[in-house]
Amino acid sequence: MSEINQALAKSFGLNAEEYDKVLAIMGRTPSLTELGIFSVMWSEHCSYKSSRIWLKELPTKAPWVIHGPGENAGVIDIGEGMAAIFKMESHNHPSFIEPYQGAATGVGGILRDVFTMGARPIANLNALRFGDPSLAVTRRVVDGVVRGIGGYGNCVGVPTVGGEVNFHPAYNGNPLVNAMTVGIARQDKIFLSAAAGIGNPVVYVGSKTGRDGIHGATMASTEFDAASEDKRPTVQVGDPFTEKLLIEACLELMQTDAIVAIQDMGAAGLTSSSVEMAGKGGVGIELNLDAVPQRETGMTAYEMMLSESQERMLLVIKPERSEAARKIIEKWDLDYAIIGYITDTGRIVVRHKGVVEADIPLDPLEKAAPLYRRPIAETPKPAPLGEVVCNMPLLEALEKLIGCPDLCSRRWIYDQYDSTVGGQTVKRPAQADAAIVRLEGTKRALAITTDCTPRYCVADAEMGGAQAVAETWRNITATGAKPLAITDNMNFGNPEKPEIMGQFASAIKGMAAACLALDYPVVSGNVSLYNET
Repeated sequence: MSEINQALAKSFGLNAEEYDKVLAIMGRTPSLTELGIFSVMWSEHCSYKSSRIWLKELPTKAPWVIHGPGENAGVIDIGEGMAAIFKMESHNHPSFIEPYQGAATGVGGILRDVFTMGARPIANLNALRFGDPSLAVTRRVVDGVVRGIGGYGNCVGVPTVGGEVNFHPAYNGNPLVNAMTVGIARQDKIFLSAAAGIGNPVVYVGSKTGRDGIHGATMASTEFDAASEDKRPTVQVGDPFTEKLLIEACLELMQTDAIVAIQDMGAAGLTSSSVEMAGKGGVGIELNLDAVPQRETGMTAYEMMLSESQERMLLVIKPERSEAARKIIEKWDLDYAIIGYITDTGRIVVRHKGVVEADIPLDPLEKAAPLYRRPIAETPKPAPLGEVVCNMPLLEALEKLIGCPDLCSRRWIYDQYDSTVGGQTVKRPAQADAAIVRLEGTKRALAITTDCTPRYCVADAEMGGAQAVAETWRNITATGAKPLAITDNMNFGNPEKPEIMGQFASAIKGMAAACLALDYPVVSGNVSLYNET
């Protein structure tokens, strides 16, 4: 067993100051499982410790916003008692290491964020950035990512209706793979994640737990280096057919009155889901890992708490409805196990084989999470372009332009995606400025788009952020739809570099200004940092 010290904490992504804070909270040296819990909950990926001070600048409220940032996805009122639920997230680091599974599990994860709130997913979109297409590594990543998005989305039965793709050498070592899902729910059937009810059972639903994805959240919170290929075990493995069963099982269960709270086991798996549910509810939680369904032998408490195995959900159930819930879940051939209870202790207690492996106060675990106002430096603005002279015939120039990676047809990509499954797609890729999906059983439809021009952000991050918001607005209004809200997905480099934090802060400032001018609130989103090699 590893000795618990600063060196081990550093390998888990905690700096010296953060480890000292852990020691102060615990009043002792933490166990390996406890250190693992702190490290993932305080990772950049889970705590937003470098970005959340800036995210507060974004406008998030409007009369039609039902739930803004802080829940699994944003929720807006679209009339007739219906709500649109949507979010976008990145899976950048995993997609470079293992392109197919990295992209596939990105799609699976964002689907769960949406249906965990009671919504039936009706559309997927994506925004992809790849390196120089002449490089073998780029071709390998593009091939795997596109097959992964198609392989998961096509099998799970949710149409992929829109997206965008850019190529640039800046992404040679760090592709960006951003996935978005939109779902529809009744406003009186929206489910939240705050646990409640002392003594209520905590239920594990879905696939069995394995060793894939351990420390995935930590891996996504560091720069890549020459040894990035060695991080392959931190990439999750997805199963879209199980995801489809999980969607149907959860939506059926949501038609009953059994669920008190529900949370996807996403980044940091069982750790984040249990900590967030209990923390939001102001209660405690006790887990017995002996009851966790496992697909591998000899798993330790540390491995089970940090595993990011896919297609899993954590629920708090009314005790009297537990057996009825079990029947619904097992009807869909999924695991159902009571693995703990809600307590009044305000602590997370983890037991395995009769031993207490973790006993941590939840309040400081969440509220004492690091928050940094990192130094920022302004990016020098480039000089205006001089006179542009074209020395070739215009027709030849046009042919060269439309054949280059920036402007050539993307049909070879989106034709690999099923954009019409479900029969509600009105405008599929390239048929309109935004995708349009009919809301079945109504006379309504949603217009949806993903847009950003990275080179604008490089040239002037503030104007680039504003332009990205405005572009979505223009594309949606061009279809005749009314823009209501956005989900953001911020992909930047190392936040410990002042010029990177300067870019981030400026982009947020530009986005906020555009959102305010357009009465266009941000209702959900994601921040992915350390996207550089």
